[in-house]
Amino acid sequence: MSIPQSGGGAPIGSVAELAAYMEAGCKPRAAWRLGTEHEKFGYVRATGAPLPYDGPASLRALMEGLALRFGWERVTEAGALIGLRRGRANISLEPGGQFELSGAPLASVNETAAELDAHLAEVHAVADPLGIGFFGAGAAPVWTHGQMPVMPKGRYRLMTDYMGRVGTHGTQMMYRTCTTQVNLDYASEADMTLKLRVALALQPVATALFAASPFFEGRPNGHRSWRSRIWRGLDDARTGLLPFAFEDGMGFERYVDWVLDVPMYFVYRGGRYIDALGQSFRDFLDGRLPALPGERPTMSDWADHLTTVFPEARVKQYIEMRGADCGTAPWVRALPAFWVGLMYDRGTLEAAWDLVRGFDDATRAGLRVAASERALAGEAGGVRLRDLAERAVELGVAGLTARGLGEEAHLSPLRHAVATGRVQADDWLEAWQGDWGGDLTRLYAAAAL
Repeated sequence: MSIPQSGGGAPIGSVAELAAYMEAGCKPRAAWRLGTEHEKFGYVRATGAPLPYDGPASLRALMEGLALRFGWERVTEAGALIGLRRGRANISLEPGGQFELSGAPLASVNETAAELDAHLAEVHAVADPLGIGFFGAGAAPVWTHGQMPVMPKGRYRLMTDYMGRVGTHGTQMMYRTCTTQVNLDYASEADMTLKLRVALALQPVATALFAASPFFEGRPNGHRSWRSRIWRGLDDARTGLLPFAFEDGMGFERYVDWVLDVPMYFVYRGGRYIDALGQSFRDFLDGRLPALPGERPTMSDWADHLTTVFPEARVKQYIEMRGADCGTAPWVRALPAFWVGLMYDRGTLEAAWDLVRGFDDATRAGLRVAASERALAGEAGGVRLRDLAERAVELGVAGLTARGLGEEAHLSPLRHAVATGRVQADDWLEAWQGDWGGDLTRLYAAAAL
């Protein structure tokens, strides 16, 4: 999750300023970049236990080592080390200690792949002597909620309480899931709208292709992507496929209107989180927020609030693709390749829209469920996910080929998946039934990062 804003700046004067904030993200094509984020599970090799925050083999020791050896700047909250910064990249801790790299905005998939490789090399240089291992999966295969550490971040304490009261799976999402995301630019309001529609309609394809969470609490969970199932039981007010995005009149103002009605989590002031759970940002604009009576929000407050909505594709001053489980390194590299291929060539983007423009809300929702349950074997509304994925991957190859950078090589795992109908989750289930002999700790090596 995002490192918080400062809470500073001038008070917001109107709702129009909120849409203008998002419009300020518009960039000419030559300035488009991509930023890849990936979370991973750390564990103590000697015991297989989740990596604690403190101790000899711990997240704090890892971050201190990275800062000391590789020039990362420490980020603290209330005196606790909670993240690292270097240039335009940052490392942060998710609630259960998931270790996240939010990469810098880069010009190509090749560059973000190199960034991932360099990050993993640095992590291993520090982690290996400490007896720390990492693996990539959409959900923790063995650990229970009670086994997970709690990170020393005020935001997470507030969210844990709220998630325990709203929906059914919120704390599972916070403490025991990992994802890979890519953030992409847009040129205009119309370009944002088209990209958002394609992104939302094809997120079930990404969920199916990258499904890598078939186990939970030591056994198969009946899904290929349990992480995706979790997101369907989290908080309907801030998640989902945004049916309004497909209606006439969609644009920055319509997205802002939706975000304004999502209940708040917090306000960040003076290095601490102020409880605003369930309160209204509209009231905040009017100076009527119970948590800060008489005070009006700044743009940094709005930027923070934008990080507390969790649709399958999210708009800030760029678009985040949020439907994929984390997996092994080739799959982490494949995720930005897939979306850049679809989004950054205009002809390919329009062809991708042609694939899905006829889907109604029920079909999109049905595909989301089917992807979670059966991955590429799923179908809904007469649409087979494997067929749709095959066409989407073909378009992604074409879009990347048009860029002339050789980026299409990173789509190899996806091309293999659509050819065989099998994804990481299918392979791991087969191994669990066979070579692993039901021992899920074997997944730590199979999914090593």
